[in-house]
Amino acid sequence: MKPIGKTLMKITALLLSLLLFPNLLVPLAVYANEEDTPDFSLYAQSAVLMDAASGRILYEKDGQKVMPMASTTKIMTCILALENGNPEDYAIASSYAASMPKVKLYVKEGEYYRLKDLLYSLMLESHNDAAVVIAEHIAGSTQSFADMMNQKAKEIGCHDTFFITPNGLDATATAKDGTVRVHSTTAADLARIMSYCIMDSPKKEDFLAITRTPSYSFENYRETDGQFVGGGRTFQCNNHNAFLSMMDGALSGKTGFTGTAGYCYVGALRKDNRTYVVALLACGWPNNKTYKWSDTKTLMNYGLDHFEYHSLSEAAFDESQLKPIKVLNGQTDRLGATAYVDVEIARPLETAPSSENGEHTDNAPSADDGILLKKDESIQVDFQAATELTAPIEAGTQVGTIRYLVDETVYKIEYIFTSQSVPAIDFSWCLSQILQRYTL
Repeated sequence: MKPIGKTLMKITALLLSLLLFPNLLVPLAVYANEEDTPDFSLYAQSAVLMDAASGRILYEKDGQKVMPMASTTKIMTCILALENGNPEDYAIASSYAASMPKVKLYVKEGEYYRLKDLLYSLMLESHNDAAVVIAEHIAGSTQSFADMMNQKAKEIGCHDTFFITPNGLDATATAKDGTVRVHSTTAADLARIMSYCIMDSPKKEDFLAITRTPSYSFENYRETDGQFVGGGRTFQCNNHNAFLSMMDGALSGKTGFTGTAGYCYVGALRKDNRTYVVALLACGWPNNKTYKWSDTKTLMNYGLDHFEYHSLSEAAFDESQLKPIKVLNGQTDRLGATAYVDVEIARPLETAPSSENGEHTDNAPSADDGILLKKDESIQVDFQAATELTAPIEAGTQVGTIRYLVDETVYKIEYIFTSQSVPAIDFSWCLSQILQRYTL
């Protein structure tokens, strides 16, 4: 009888708890009823799976948490060098570059390297000194290059990212107001940066060619009478992005590690008209180097198994809703008539994911072609247009929008404009109408 008595006491205590705290089990119940909740766990403290084409986050685990990102920083260094430099230029190594810690190419002060060669050193072997030579060549100093990195981050919608170094070594900086900033990003921002590198950058093909190369060899140079000749040292770089051989469709990626950041990774995969990006921060510490590969494959497989490509044209707007708009005080062809103006949808379309408040952002990845959706998801269409206008109205005046949304996030916007001008009623028009009436 004693075990039964204890059981009854436990049941009574549970019922009493529910009476006193009715919301106690609500979070648990809600979670249990969410059929779409992934049935996996991750090693990474912060993780994001992103649709690279639209910028839509398909899965996240603390994806907005600001954290250090180690050498995944170098994807920004690489794309900025490609966009702002000449690969055939020769860059000189400074004493500061030569002082960088491992992992390093072991450049020597005064040596020259082709920028192209340094980019392979940067992305395949993750050499910290190569990153500094690149930064100083492009911007004159690592500080100026960091300013370029931060500006680029803002341009592509990464507002929780702050770069201090071109190589991702742990660093802090003190602003003029005394605020201390850390070299850091979020998994969401890191995924956006990679999406930009492989989808939208004018140098995306060059970026992919470098990051997909298995191995690369080159030499240093010295300057003699204005000419660059071989400097006598040769180097061999091997790609350490093991993910490239782990999954069919693996596209690109970059590893990273510092004692503060832990193991980090950002990688991309393209298959069946779908491009996924995974970003992982703090994905274990030594001796857990393989955790990042496990998490990456888990998230990529989740994306491949649960999301399908859908063209945004599947939710095409019913253009029969576009009616002429009444124009108050507008001129007509006869006295007493009501003026109307025809409207039309402007194409080509301007498209972009939304900001956190659901509004359109100009600098996010394009979603012209489509978006990845789960089976139970759909694209909603929101049509907003003026019901009446006041003359004068110029042709090409924006009078409405058609927004395409998924889960209240805007991924595409069409703009509605007037097709012609409508002048306002004035003395000349009134006089001409009166004369016309009495002439008849």
